[in-house]
Amino acid sequence: MSTFIIGIAMIALTVALYIPATRLYKKIKWPVLMPVLTTTAVIVVILLITGIKLDTYMLGGKWIQDLLGPAVVSLAFPLSKHMDVLKRNVIPILGGTLGGSIIGMFTGASVALLLGYPKDIVIALLPKSVTTPVAIQLADQAGGNASFTSLFVMIAGFSGILLGPLMMKWIRIKDNSAYGIGLGSASHALGMARSFEYGENAVALSSVSMIVSAIAGSLFLPLWVSIIYG
Repeated sequence: MSTFIIGIAMIALTVALYIPATRLYKKIKWPVLMPVLTTTAVIVVILLITGIKLDTYMLGGKWIQDLLGPAVVSLAFPLSKHMDVLKRNVIPILGGTLGGSIIGMFTGASVALLLGYPKDIVIALLPKSVTTPVAIQLADQAGGNASFTSLFVMIAGFSGILLGPLMMKWIRIKDNSAYGIGLGSASHALGMARSFEYGENAVALSSVSMIVSAIAGSLFLPLWVSIIYG
């Protein structure tokens, strides 16, 4: 069977799982039923049961992954509709994303060093809250293990969309804009997807926060590596 047909089959499998997962989440608004999370979990189970290798799935999965870049660029459209909201929230966006980037990298590196992780894993952990394409490039250029970076980015994304809104409710944050900024800066594209639940303003702020977080990660990661390893 040609790689093209296998790739199409893997894309069809992903879409066939994602559509009902989306419908289920619309009916039952449980965070653990986020379509990205449930679809990923089901695909992993299918691959394990059938013995299909990840490389085989990625014949189609890579096409989906490559669409992430254009999807990020397309965020310019909702951003243009909410420029007034962005202008009013410049300080919260910059403060939240820059502060979150610094704290996120510091805590991640501290835990990894305390657990005795090797250098390439520590560096791979640093850009965990940066969107995947940027995070992989940053880790690779700094000498980290890019494969682990993908894993850490997914863990940060999933944990952020599951626990982030719960924590903000717990500390009684009611402003939807804060949800958008927090989700975008901590959980990148997954957080932005979750922010749709809080309105268009939250989505716009989330997408900007994700972009600013990527820029901040590009600036701070080399600095953290030099601080840790000299």
